[in-house]
Amino acid sequence: MHGLINRAVQSFVCATYGQTCWLHVTEMAELGFTEFEAMLVYDDDMTARVLDALRDELKRPRAEILEDLGTYLVSHPNMEDLRRLLRFGGVTYVEFLHSLDDLSDRVRLAVSDLCLPMLELIEVSPTEYQLYCHPGLAGYSSVMVGVLRAMADDYGALAMLSHDGQEGEAEVISVVLVESAFAEGRHFDLGARKS
Repeated sequence: MHGLINRAVQSFVCATYGQTCWLHVTEMAELGFTEFEAMLVYDDDMTARVLDALRDELKRPRAEILEDLGTYLVSHPNMEDLRRLLRFGGVTYVEFLHSLDDLSDRVRLAVSDLCLPMLELIEVSPTEYQLYCHPGLAGYSSVMVGVLRAMADDYGALAMLSHDGQEGEAEVISVVLVESAFAEGRHFDLGARKS
């Protein structure tokens, strides 16, 4: 597993539940260290052990934790660079949804050795979509539900999302767009500015 993914999990746990929780999780997972390096590649089993330990520590289903991770990836100030990458997908939430087919390619432009599973968006109607998350990263569809929810808020759209299980090898997320301009979205500038 790419270190950036593991580092994102670490950042999420520390920011949401505290450093003590993270240290306890790394001890339960028997990592032998407490900090993931962003540019290293780790054995997939390490990530699985961390997520299992986190599930046991929080006493919450793994899918819920991963959905919260997805929300964190978009909404937390620590993750502004990822939010920017996602916002380049379009001016509206619908444009963003249509850009998801290219997300893995855009991520590889930023980090050449980070391979995310393929996403495929099917437009059922102008307000209903199905996002197919193809295999390759366990729990990815749960993370994407959190990302999609947070991005709807980011754009000011009101959307209902549900994880609809598997169709073939892909996991399916249903998106129903209730209102595209429900609230004012978060401010976004095309050019990054340093304060």
